[in-house]
Amino acid sequence: MDLTELLADAMRRQRLSAEALAYATGIRVPRIKAFVEDGAVGPIRPTAEELTELAQALSLPLPNVLAASQDRRTVAAAGHPV
Repeated sequence: MDLTELLADAMRRQRLSAEALAYATGIRVPRIKAFVEDGAVGPIRPTAEELTELAQALSLPLPNVLAASQDRRTVAAAGHPV
């Protein structure tokens, strides 16, 4: 599961909009929308602090959020199976 799916699913389960999540975390709405649409591979990438805030606000285990945010292309380029 990538970051896009993880965030969208958690937001849907908790019935949170991007605006409500922004209010809860302090992360700007356009950034949250970019994370939900593009995950961690888009032009706007989440910082470690943002990922921690998102995990806390959505009651998700931080290791799962960090794993979902890894750029699959970087892992594949390093010679590791995707």
